[in-house]
This record gives sequence, C-alpha cells and structure tokens, in this order.
Amino acid sequence: MSYLGLNIFVAMSKKAIWSIIIIMTLSLIGVGVIQYFWIKRAVNLDEKNFNDKVTIAINNVKKRLMTDAEAAAEKNYYQEKSILEPKTIIEKIIRDDLTSKSRELNQRIKDMEYRSKILDPDQLLENIDIKMLDKYLKDELVSKDIDLDYEYGIYSNREKAYIIENGNYTATIGDTTKSSNVAAMNPLYKAEYKISLYDDEIVNPGHLNLFFPGKSRFLWSNVIGILVSSILFTGLILICFSYTIYVIFHQKKVSEMKTDFINNMTHEFKTPIATISLASDSILSPSIIDNKDKVIRFINIIKQENKRMLSQVEKVLQMAQIEKENVELKFGPINLHEIIQDAVINAELKVQAKGGAISTQLSSQKPVITGDAIHISSIINNLLDNAEKYTPEKPEILISTKDVKNGVEISVQDNGIGMSKDAIKNILKNFIGCIPATCMMSRDSDLGSAT
Repeated sequence: MSYLGLNIFVAMSKKAIWSIIIIMTLSLIGVGVIQYFWIKRAVNLDEKNFNDKVTIAINNVKKRLMTDAEAAAEKNYYQEKSILEPKTIIEKIIRDDLTSKSRELNQRIKDMEYRSKILDPDQLLENIDIKMLDKYLKDELVSKDIDLDYEYGIYSNREKAYIIENGNYTATIGDTTKSSNVAAMNPLYKAEYKISLYDDEIVNPGHLNLFFPGKSRFLWSNVIGILVSSILFTGLILICFSYTIYVIFHQKKVSEMKTDFINNMTHEFKTPIATISLASDSILSPSIIDNKDKVIRFINIIKQENKRMLSQVEKVLQMAQIEKENVELKFGPINLHEIIQDAVINAELKVQAKGGAISTQLSSQKPVITGDAIHISSIINNLLDNAEKYTPEKPEILISTKDVKNGVEISVQDNGIGMSKDAIKNILKNFIGCIPATCMMSRDSDLGSAT
C-alpha cells in the first residue's frame, strides 16, 4: 500500500466508516423492501385475475344448472299437463262451456301450481345431476385456462350440511353444525369461492363452494424466477458489501499498526543513537580515554547498540509483510539472563547520567526459553528505556526473573511516574498476540511503571 493510501485509511475515522455501513445497510434494506412489494403486487394482480376467472366460471356453471332445471321442469310440466287434458266428450263440453276468461284464469292457476311444485328450489338443489355438475365445472375451468386441483361441494341451507362433495352424494345425520371439528376437517368450510344456486328474492336453498388447495403455490410459482433472481443478486451484493467492509476495517487496522510501528521505530532508533552518542562522548573524556578497560566497555556498548539498530532496520523491512500477515518469528532457544544483562549494560549509561542505578535479581533456574531473540530483546530494552525516560530524577530500576508455570516471568520495577489503569489495559491493544506465548511478561507497579 502506498503512503497516500496509508494516510487515507488512517484519516478515515470510525464514525465515517460506520456512517457508510449504516447508509449502505439502509439502502440494501430499502432495495429489498421495494423488490418484495413489487413481487407481492405482481402476485396480487395474478390472484385478482385468477379470482375473476373463477367467478366467471362458477357463474356460468350456475346458469347451466338453472337452464337444465328449467328444461327438466318444462318437460315435466307438459307431461303432467297432457295428463290433465279432457279425455271424454262430456269433459270437453264442460270445458268449452266455461267462459274464455274463466278458462284463462283457471289455466294460469294450474300453471302456477305446476311450476311451484316442479321448480321447488330445495328440490332442485337436491336433485342436481352430479355428473353434469362435475362436467360443467371442468369445462368452465379449462375454458378459463385454470389447470389446478380443486374440491367442490353443494351446501344445503335446509340440511345445514354438504349434500354433494367432489362428485359424490353425502349422507347427513342430524345437525352437522353441532360438531366443532367439522369446519376444521373439511376444507370446503373455508372455501374462498361461493355462489348461491336456484335463489330468488325470497328463497336461498344453498350454494356451490369451490376450493383450490394449491392456489398459493400456483400464484407464487409464476414469480419464483424473479424471486430467486432477486434473492441471488441481493445476496451477491450483500456478500460483496460485507467483504468490502471487512477490507476497510482490515486496512484501517493495518494502517494504524503501521503508524504505531513507525512511531515505535522512531523511538527504537533514537534510543541506541542516544546511547552511542553518550558512549562516544564518554570515550573522548580525558578521564576515560587513557583507561583501556573503560574504553573497551564503551566500544562494546557502541557495538551492541549498532547491532540493535541493525535489528530495527530488519523490522522496518518487514513492514510490507505486516499487511500480508505473514510475518515469521524466528524461534529458537534463548537465554533470558544473557539478554537482560546486555540490555542492562546498554541502559546503564543513561541511568547513571541521571544519578540513578540499575540492579538485577535473576532468580530463574530455567532462563532458557523458546522465542524470537530480536523481539524479546526489544521488549526488555523498551522496558528499561521507558523506565529511565519516565523517571525525571535518579531512576532506581530493578529487573528480576522467576520461574512460573510454563515459562519465566520478567518483572521491571522503577520509581517513575507510572501509568493509569486505563492505559495499562490498552497497552498492547494494537499488537496483541505479537509476543510469543512461551515468554510471560509482567510489570510490577509498586514503584511506578513505564512500558
């Protein structure tokens, strides 16, 4: 990542990122809701069209049943009328003697009696031809392009029960409405389509009920392709959005780590440079330059700090690997006491310059651990550097070790300004997990702590 990209991610605050997430989430929800309503509207339109077709179909069935009933009634009427025709000469003479008006009135009364008897609504309902009813339903539904399984029944208001169900006559005993389970068991009681048969202004003998068990499945099957495509593409957008958010947070975290890394490296370079400068000034001092042992000591310090600077340069070269998350620690056996003693020698010059002192209490019986020597050395040097840096006058530093379960505990005590509890909680927040598990580090704050 370029330096410009690094600055962009660092500059992007969490508030801005969360604002983008909220806006994108609301947008996705909005798109999903709109798609749902459009699909639902399409289903509702299909349902309305389906309902209209079914309504027309059952109305046509009603008309055809009524036509059949009237035709049968007319046939029966003329059959009975022929029976009542005068058969003897005497009957004919008597009929001819009646006035035309009386004859017309008498004939009208007889016609009404015949028709009321033959066209009795309840009788017509009970005498429906089930084969013709089944045929009419099939023909009308097919003519309206409705190819769905259905159930139908003829309900009698007088019997308070279905007298025909799905092409079969039913036997009813007593009042079936007294059974609380009838409506729950028979789907015809919740049929959506119903039309009265043989009804007039006074009488309503019963009605035809029609029920489609697979109606909802049929209506949704018309839009299933659109629905699946919508869910698929919305899911892809959601996955891409989630991945983008992950990348943003990941890059922001990496950017923050790089920024902290650069700041730490600045401190890491300043400390050995200051130590080298101090050692060089000490060698040039008239009281030291003639003392071969002290000169050798300061030269060793300079050499050690130079080696330390080289190790920091190697860390800088690892910056590109941080983003790839493939930084490899070079594990191996290291002696903690040797590293501590080297770090004490390096830090002693600065501590003594302030009039302070560093003491050690190396009590661990097993100081050899498995770890990365460069990182462990950096940890100890940082602790000692900060202990000196944040102690204004006469720093008193004690570094000790002791054996604990599964490792060695290193403790650094100082009489510096210390740290707040909140600062201690967040001290390794950005680099948690970077310290080898085999090396347990602790800081004793009795005398104040600096890390």
